[in-house]
Amino acid sequence: MVEIRVLRTPDELLASQQVFRAAMVGLPSLPVTRDVVSTLREPGLTYGAYDGSTLVGTTDGGVGALTLPGGAAVSHLAVTHVGVLPTHTRRGIVSALLRRQLRDARDAGHVVATLRASEAVIYGRYGYGVATSSVRAEVITARARLRDGVATSGTTRLVDREGSLDRQAAILDENPSARPGFVSRLSIWWAAHRLREDDKPVWVAVHSTDGRDDGYVRYRPTDPSQWWSGADRRVVVEDLHAPTDAVFADLLRFLLRLDLVDRITFPALPVDTVLPLLVHDRRAVRLQSTSDETWLRILDIHAALAARTYGSGSPVTVTVDDDELPENAGTVEVGPDGVRRVDGPGAVRVHVRELAAVLLGGTSWRALATAGLVTADADALAAADALFATDRAPFAGVGF
Repeated sequence: MVEIRVLRTPDELLASQQVFRAAMVGLPSLPVTRDVVSTLREPGLTYGAYDGSTLVGTTDGGVGALTLPGGAAVSHLAVTHVGVLPTHTRRGIVSALLRRQLRDARDAGHVVATLRASEAVIYGRYGYGVATSSVRAEVITARARLRDGVATSGTTRLVDREGSLDRQAAILDENPSARPGFVSRLSIWWAAHRLREDDKPVWVAVHSTDGRDDGYVRYRPTDPSQWWSGADRRVVVEDLHAPTDAVFADLLRFLLRLDLVDRITFPALPVDTVLPLLVHDRRAVRLQSTSDETWLRILDIHAALAARTYGSGSPVTVTVDDDELPENAGTVEVGPDGVRRVDGPGAVRVHVRELAAVLLGGTSWRALATAGLVTADADALAAADALFATDRAPFAGVGF
């Protein structure tokens, strides 16, 4: 039987890093040393599974904030580095780790937890549901000309690469997106990116409105060795922050002015991105694939529902089941004026996993009912959809 412990010492944290990378198999190397590893972990939030004296599994997280519909931000645990050594898989070790982590996170007062899933069939059993998705897009620059009336809000300039990550962090902190699903970036996240810095070409452009920096794009060529003679020169956007569509349009305008570039790839944009609408030839923009982005776990149902805003319409009662955190289950009445606990069965019955899917507006109640994932009559579904609908698709825009 494994024992779950909180890892605290540099040696323990370094061992957890090594276990995770061995479990993931295909990750690129990262120069993590005993002196560095503590900058990549928040104190008290790394867990280890021990078989005797051997560390065989791990998970960790960082504390930040997640934005809900209406703009309120709630306390958020960003879960990452979940892995078990191949010698110890299929023994319930991930379950033991995640259950301990969820219990501790709820007891600490966090409202939600989120993660990025390496496999889609694992995390639903612990109450995680897909709350946001992203779309991969490619722009063929020869055909992409911005429309004359596209919005503009400021200017864009290149900045030195040295110190650019600090500048990016400051811009994000000072200009958070109001889009549901936005998560604050953690100091440990930036520390990991600094470790990945190398001498390969990377460029950063910063957007300013009225002299105030409020957005940026970080991009790189995909194959510098073929740049001079290549017939298909591509740039990949590594990171982009645009708190408004107008800022996004200005950053796109900058990218389209790059010489010697045939294609620009955006690995992750909101599913309702305005990108195709900004160019005369919308076929210059290829929306290539949609992927699940944020897997969200609601740790405090009442706090999460009470913090967001709702549309107009009649209130609806919702009964939520939660096998992992039974005290989190119950029935609430949700209406335009807020949320309150009530007794008895609700007009809608749902698992906490599916409630996560609708919390940010990324999925409709009717779609869940079609999939057999919610119990309700047509009137209750219509009322719930009217209340939970949002005007923008949720999106986080960051992996961790």
